[in-house]
Amino acid sequence: MADPGQSAVVWFRRDLRVGDQPIFLAAANAADSALALFVLDPALLGPAGAARLNFLFGTLRELDDALDGRLLVVRGEPADVVPRVAEAVRAATVHVAADFGPYGSRRDEAVEQALAADGRELVRTGSPYAVAPGRVRKTDGEPFKVFTPFRRAWTEHGWRAPADTGATTLNWIDPSSKDGGPRAVAIPDDLPVDAALPEPGEKAALRTWRDFLADAGDSGGVDGYGDARNRPDLPGTSRMSVHLKYGCVHPRTLLADLANRRSASADTYRTEIAWREFYADILHQRPDSARRNYDRAFDALPVETDAQARAAFEAWQEGRTGFPIVDAGMRQLRAEAWMHNRVRMIVASFLVKDLHLPWWWGARHFMTLLVDGDLASNQHGWQWTAGSGTDASPYFRVFNPVTQGERFDPEGAYVRRYVPELASVPGRAVHQPWALRDGIPEGYPEPIVDHKQERQEALHRYERVKNARR
Repeated sequence: MADPGQSAVVWFRRDLRVGDQPIFLAAANAADSALALFVLDPALLGPAGAARLNFLFGTLRELDDALDGRLLVVRGEPADVVPRVAEAVRAATVHVAADFGPYGSRRDEAVEQALAADGRELVRTGSPYAVAPGRVRKTDGEPFKVFTPFRRAWTEHGWRAPADTGATTLNWIDPSSKDGGPRAVAIPDDLPVDAALPEPGEKAALRTWRDFLADAGDSGGVDGYGDARNRPDLPGTSRMSVHLKYGCVHPRTLLADLANRRSASADTYRTEIAWREFYADILHQRPDSARRNYDRAFDALPVETDAQARAAFEAWQEGRTGFPIVDAGMRQLRAEAWMHNRVRMIVASFLVKDLHLPWWWGARHFMTLLVDGDLASNQHGWQWTAGSGTDASPYFRVFNPVTQGERFDPEGAYVRRYVPELASVPGRAVHQPWALRDGIPEGYPEPIVDHKQERQEALHRYERVKNARR
């Protein structure tokens, strides 16, 4: 039971919602009132692109509205400002969802030590995952390194039901009543960005999810997800990644709804959630894998980094490689701050195995532009394609951008949507504009590489990795 007159701080991070909030229940059990806090941390804001920042700021505005304007926003290093906020409202406890990322773990340890020096406690309840990283282990206690057994153990472990919480679960302290501490700042204005961004906040997240559950058919909704998710020309994905990134909805909520679905497609969606949690677990095990090869044998793989490589990288970034499905994906990224997952794999394979560039160049570009950029999923998704991660794509698997386009965008609708130079090219011919009788349409580039030759070059280079293991 809460101590009479005792207060607490609820520190929001990647959990920007009021529903399904176990930390609210923990805070209510510890205190009879709580201050809602968000810290504008320069260490996190600096590397984030404008799309992610705008989505964050919009979500903070909605959260503040849900709390009747009682969200305190401060700017500074958390180990400095969080203890000062707790002191200003005489809080004995600061409540958070545990963070398992490389920076988040270090930050929370520093905050915990600073609070303890003042006789206060950092209380971790739950996490942004259905099953917290580090909890699922093999029978010998070792962490999983392969997805399939991880998914089996993750499913058997299970997860809690969504917490029954809302904005009125806690008695929120008016930030203006705090005695001293760091100065409150306004939620920043949106930054200039050309991309069309999804609507931020918890209400939009739940509405998007309800629409996905309600849609039916082969080309949309959860029941068609198993097949349609690989078709970038169809609305076959849930678009929930950005809402999970910022905790506008918890994966536990999605899994609770999926429990009532007994279709193969619903199981496929559960598997995609498991992949997200697997990569978070891997990053927790190996924080260095955010920047370096998980499989260190791939350090022997030769990559290009000279001026010619930089020129090729710029062509890839700008969507002017001459390979339509690749260019469409890169242009979708700029137009929407998002890219279809199948196309993410295609453009990643092209960068690593056709252009022979470092995977971390591409990963960094994605994290700069993606509104749903998640460190664990992004870095390990790139390493899957490069072959250097867990469950990696076999080194001899080199996506052919033409056949991938023909298979997953069979009528060329996706390419024509994002590459206007090819808008008049009919059907699947759009995937090979250089083979047209009248030549490449004006304004569209010729292919910057010969895929067949570069595939052989990639296989030759990957032999270095094989030899490094001997």
